[in-house]
Amino acid sequence: MAAKIKKGDKVVVIAGKDKGRTGEVIKSIPSQNRVVVSGVNIMVKHTKPTQFDQGGIKRTEAPLHVSNVAHADPRDGKPTRVGFKTDDKGRKVRVAKRSGESIDV
Repeated sequence: MAAKIKKGDKVVVIAGKDKGRTGEVIKSIPSQNRVVVSGVNIMVKHTKPTQFDQGGIKRTEAPLHVSNVAHADPRDGKPTRVGFKTDDKGRKVRVAKRSGESIDV
Protein backbone atom coordinates (compact mmCIF):
# COMPACT_ATOMS: atom_id res chain seq x y z
CA MET A 1 0.00 0.00 0.00
CA ALA A 2 1.28 3.46 -0.83
CA ALA A 3 2.10 5.76 2.08
CA LYS A 4 -0.29 8.69 2.40
CA ILE A 5 1.82 10.64 4.91
CA LYS A 6 5.55 10.90 4.33
CA LYS A 7 8.51 12.77 5.76
CA GLY A 8 8.41 16.46 4.79
CA ASP A 9 4.60 16.68 4.41
CA LYS A 10 2.67 19.57 5.95
CA VAL A 11 0.02 18.16 8.29
CA VAL A 12 -2.72 19.40 10.65
CA VAL A 13 -3.42 17.70 14.00
CA ILE A 14 -7.12 16.78 14.06
CA ALA A 15 -7.37 15.15 17.52
CA GLY A 16 -5.74 15.35 20.93
CA LYS A 17 -4.25 18.12 23.06
CA ASP A 18 -2.59 19.81 20.06
CA LYS A 19 -5.72 19.80 17.86
CA GLY A 20 -5.59 22.49 15.17
CA ARG A 21 -1.81 22.92 15.18
CA THR A 22 0.15 22.46 11.97
CA GLY A 23 3.68 21.27 11.35
CA GLU A 24 5.99 19.32 9.11
CA VAL A 25 6.52 15.57 9.43
CA ILE A 26 10.07 15.04 10.73
CA LYS A 27 9.95 11.25 10.89
CA SER A 28 7.57 8.53 9.77
CA ILE A 29 7.34 5.19 11.61
CA PRO A 30 5.20 3.00 9.30
CA SER A 31 5.61 -0.19 11.37
CA GLN A 32 3.83 1.49 14.31
CA ASN A 33 1.53 3.74 12.21
CA ARG A 34 3.04 6.84 13.84
CA VAL A 35 4.58 10.13 12.73
CA VAL A 36 6.68 12.78 14.49
CA VAL A 37 5.56 16.34 13.71
CA SER A 38 7.75 19.39 14.38
CA GLY A 39 6.52 21.56 17.27
CA VAL A 40 3.63 19.24 18.13
CA ASN A 41 3.16 16.79 21.05
CA ILE A 42 6.12 18.16 23.00
CA MET A 43 7.43 15.80 25.69
CA VAL A 44 9.45 17.11 28.65
CA LYS A 45 12.16 14.89 30.12
CA HIS A 46 14.36 15.69 33.13
CA THR A 47 17.85 14.25 32.63
CA LYS A 48 20.82 13.97 34.97
CA PRO A 49 24.17 15.33 33.86
CA THR A 50 26.52 12.75 32.38
CA GLN A 51 30.06 12.79 31.08
CA PHE A 52 28.82 13.77 27.61
CA ASP A 53 25.62 15.73 28.34
CA GLN A 54 24.95 18.73 30.56
CA GLY A 55 21.57 17.44 31.75
CA GLY A 56 18.53 19.54 32.59
CA ILE A 57 15.06 19.74 31.07
CA LYS A 58 14.96 18.36 27.51
CA ARG A 59 11.99 19.05 25.23
CA THR A 60 11.40 16.72 22.27
CA GLU A 61 8.55 15.80 19.94
CA ALA A 62 6.83 12.50 20.71
CA PRO A 63 5.22 10.38 17.97
CA LEU A 64 1.52 10.82 17.13
CA HIS A 65 -0.74 8.15 15.71
CA VAL A 66 -1.25 8.68 11.98
CA SER A 67 -5.05 8.75 12.45
CA ASN A 68 -4.71 11.95 14.51
CA VAL A 69 -3.15 13.96 11.67
CA ALA A 70 -4.41 14.97 8.23
CA HIS A 71 -2.69 16.54 5.25
CA ALA A 72 -2.85 20.32 5.02
CA ASP A 73 -4.47 21.35 1.75
CA PRO A 74 -1.85 23.09 -0.45
CA ARG A 75 -4.39 25.81 -1.35
CA ASP A 76 -5.80 26.90 2.04
CA GLY A 77 -4.03 24.85 4.74
CA LYS A 78 -7.18 23.14 6.03
CA PRO A 79 -7.25 19.36 6.68
CA THR A 80 -7.92 17.18 3.66
CA ARG A 81 -8.01 13.54 2.68
CA VAL A 82 -5.61 12.11 0.13
CA GLY A 83 -6.33 10.41 -3.16
CA PHE A 84 -4.12 9.07 -5.93
CA LYS A 85 -4.05 9.89 -9.64
CA THR A 86 -1.65 9.28 -12.48
CA ASP A 87 -0.10 12.38 -14.01
CA ASP A 88 0.62 13.03 -17.68
CA LYS A 89 3.98 11.22 -17.41
CA GLY A 90 2.30 8.10 -16.02
CA ARG A 91 3.54 8.53 -12.45
CA LYS A 92 1.28 7.92 -9.44
CA VAL A 93 0.89 11.17 -7.46
CA ARG A 94 -0.95 12.09 -4.25
CA VAL A 95 -3.83 14.54 -4.68
CA ALA A 96 -5.76 16.58 -2.08
CA LYS A 97 -9.43 15.57 -2.19
CA ARG A 98 -10.53 19.04 -0.98
CA SER A 99 -9.02 21.12 -3.78
CA GLY A 100 -7.79 18.56 -6.31
CA GLU A 101 -4.25 19.96 -6.19
CA SER A 102 -1.21 17.70 -6.21
CA ILE A 103 0.55 17.16 -2.88
CA ASP A 104 3.72 15.75 -4.46
CA VAL A 105 5.94 18.46 -5.87
